[in-house]
Amino acid sequence: MNSAPIYSLRVPDVYRSLETSPMGLSAEEVKARQSLYGNNLLSDQPKVSPWVHLITHNIHLMAILLLFAGGLSFLVREPVLGVIIWLLVVANAVFSYWREYRAEQAIEALRRLLPNYARLIRAGEEGLVPASEVVPGDVVVLAEGDNIPADARLVESYGLRTNNSTLTGEAVPARKIADASIQEGLSEVERPNLVFTGTSVVSGTGKAVVYATGMSTQFGRIARLTQTVREGPSPLQKELVRITRIFSIIAVAIGVVVFAVGTVDVGLPTFDAFILALGIIVAVIPEGLPATITLSLAMAVQRLAQRGVLVKKLSILETLGTVSIICTDKSGTLTQNQMTVRDVWVARERLSISGAGYEPKGKYSPDPTGSPYEMDWKALLEAAALCNNSRINPPTPEKPQWTGLGDQTEVALRVAELKGGIDEHALGLMYPRVHELPFDARRKCMSTIHRSSLSQEIAFVKGAPREVLSLCTHILIHGEERPMDNTLRSEIISVNDEYARKALRVLAFARRTVPAHTGGYTVERVEHDLTFLGLMAMMDPPRPEVAEAVKVCRQAGIRMVMITGDYGLTAESLARRVGMLSTSNPLILTGADLDNMNDVELQVVLEKEVIYARMAPEHKLRLVSAYQARGEVVVVTGDGVNDAPALRKADVGVSMGLIGTDVAKEAADMIITNDNFAAIVSAIEEGRAIYDNLRKFITYIFSSNVPEVLPFLLTSLLNIPLALTVRQVLLIDLGTDLLPALALGTERPEPNVMNRPPRRRSKPLIDRGLLTRAFLWLGLIEAALCYGGFFIVFQVLKSPHISELSILRWLAFRNIVPSLADFPLERTYTLAVTVFLVGVVTAQIGNAFACRSEKEKGHHLGWFSNPMLWLGIGVEVALMLLLVYVHPLAEIFQLEPLPLFYWIGLISYGLVLYALDRIRKEIVWYLEKARNGRQGGSRL
Repeated sequence: MNSAPIYSLRVPDVYRSLETSPMGLSAEEVKARQSLYGNNLLSDQPKVSPWVHLITHNIHLMAILLLFAGGLSFLVREPVLGVIIWLLVVANAVFSYWREYRAEQAIEALRRLLPNYARLIRAGEEGLVPASEVVPGDVVVLAEGDNIPADARLVESYGLRTNNSTLTGEAVPARKIADASIQEGLSEVERPNLVFTGTSVVSGTGKAVVYATGMSTQFGRIARLTQTVREGPSPLQKELVRITRIFSIIAVAIGVVVFAVGTVDVGLPTFDAFILALGIIVAVIPEGLPATITLSLAMAVQRLAQRGVLVKKLSILETLGTVSIICTDKSGTLTQNQMTVRDVWVARERLSISGAGYEPKGKYSPDPTGSPYEMDWKALLEAAALCNNSRINPPTPEKPQWTGLGDQTEVALRVAELKGGIDEHALGLMYPRVHELPFDARRKCMSTIHRSSLSQEIAFVKGAPREVLSLCTHILIHGEERPMDNTLRSEIISVNDEYARKALRVLAFARRTVPAHTGGYTVERVEHDLTFLGLMAMMDPPRPEVAEAVKVCRQAGIRMVMITGDYGLTAESLARRVGMLSTSNPLILTGADLDNMNDVELQVVLEKEVIYARMAPEHKLRLVSAYQARGEVVVVTGDGVNDAPALRKADVGVSMGLIGTDVAKEAADMIITNDNFAAIVSAIEEGRAIYDNLRKFITYIFSSNVPEVLPFLLTSLLNIPLALTVRQVLLIDLGTDLLPALALGTERPEPNVMNRPPRRRSKPLIDRGLLTRAFLWLGLIEAALCYGGFFIVFQVLKSPHISELSILRWLAFRNIVPSLADFPLERTYTLAVTVFLVGVVTAQIGNAFACRSEKEKGHHLGWFSNPMLWLGIGVEVALMLLLVYVHPLAEIFQLEPLPLFYWIGLISYGLVLYALDRIRKEIVWYLEKARNGRQGGSRL
């Protein structure tokens, strides 16, 4: 075989290189090659049993600790709580398994894009063959609408254009030729004589010889990249591992110390010391934290879903808060992926057209109706309508937007003529088409011939402005065909160049009256002595929300980088239009340039303002990896098959929901269901708010750990009555604390959340400040209040001198407190324990409001701005009342009904804690104000 690249060979050499012929392969040769190359399918990675996946995801520290906590629940006779904890372990395992399963789903989506059958020439006969049986050397017959079954080299091409958007992301059809391609600096996808599996034929016909099948194709290469990319744990997952490791060490260490001291120094029975040590472990391990985080993130997912953002895994939400760079595609992401005619030049006049996309709503400005050039404008629109093979479809219940069939540029022309009031049906009846000369890359034109009367026909021509202009001898101005002179030619070329500099795609239109029935319709007979009608300039317009979203990203310190398969100047024009560029001369880097750079050189380039153009999937993947190596948290947006590897590699992969391919959606972490780019900014805002809210409810949860742990420590060290049981600790962690903690997780984003720079990836969620506030401030206040109530009740009620205390005698007489006779010592202890437990709950109510802000005073939040918090507190109080006053529940949790008088003191716990923390915030706020030398400032 010839070792030269297949695209550089002449057609006869192509057949020789692939050891085939125009007659195709024989049946024996097909069979031999199938055994050599295998089926034309994307290969699967070795599948692992789902049970093995689930077991694997359970063997980690967090899962083991949760399983241990569930076992402790059974040990202290709390089987329901044990089952709940174990169910949480299973739920977490399922979430983890789903992440791994997504890679397989992406490959399945790739496979669904491949055609089922291919039209081949074998042994001189043409026929349909299953696409899976195509082998290198097969001759494929291509026609408009066909899906291409394998990577192939063209050997015949007649006006052939293919839609390569699944590979390149660019919707403009690529012109294909059969000539050898020897130009340097082009990737295989850019070669004009190669066609690729998974793409489709937009127009024209041709034949091609297959040179790659299955995993050797461009599609297969993307599949392999997608398979090999593995997602690392998110910052939140790493943080949870760190938390559980720290708390497990602390819990076990304290438990061992308590057991040793209790048995050796204090002289407690071994079983009692074991129960105390067990209580320490249960109290220190935050059993409710994973469940609360999971539920809080799930609620955030629901909020984002209402804003058009579908989040596929919960942990990605916290990652959004650290995003520092967005690597965005161009077509379909920043643009609408719908070409739109924006400017028209006709009869030496310039018109602009409003509206965007395929919806035929818009106006010409200035309005040509009634002007001297109205007839010229109508003639131009008629040419655009007749020299056109596209179709536009109105919205349907299945497709709620206007859609087009055919080449995007022709659909754009169709929309422009509808905006001009052209009756397409009537025009077709008036000028029925009799022949077409399809577009050809050499002459860069297309012509259609229409019957206008019994004696004559009209040819309408459209194509590249310079080529069409070279065929024109006249120009239509004010309804009159005037001779074309050099001045007019120069003016038309100047207008075309001006449009091109604005990254507009320009088409020229002309016509010619052709005598009917005077020979065949050939290019030489039709395309000469034309009358120039005008120019139409079009673009794929940016989405209307993109400019504002880019502005918000800049304010938030988030850098935006465009990585596209399109040309650099086009990408630069769009980037400047939406406000992505701050310099006048950004660096434009192509895929070929990137291939010539080593990693060190690339890191230098990343510091600059760069537009990455003509990028292949492996280039995009390399850029994402390079930015991540710099410590950036990267969002990648995309909608094509070519984007799948980078979407998988990114910290957050985002796919468009309406125009995105199934492959992109499967590979992404988030799907924008309405294709609104601004939804990405909303998701980042929510991610930043989620980080703040996670700190709020973690502080809230950790605060209650102090009054939970201290009873076991003090009892083991000082041999004082145990103020809380293991069963009651679990009740607080997985019962009363759950809903208020969730409510703190739903706090709305702060007004300035998008005015601050991204949080560093290395900044921990749980830092020294959070732990100090939770354990050494709020937690100690709670413990002091709860122990105060515990000792007052326990010591006063068991005192033999209670009858000598006139105030208590009066209260007992009024039935406000019970008399001593009603409370034997055992019930007195239970009553004191109940006061301690209820005290933790009431103190946590004040703590919930204190935790709504970390340092500031929280005035603007409003007492009633979070109805979920009030609902959570209401449910918490109701649950506490049921546990205290419903006898079966009180007996299960070893509680005693409280006299009404006790609630006066218990309610004050929350008020005292909130007031003390408010005083602390005032002091901190004024100290910071003095230190920073600010007057006033932003106060939450």
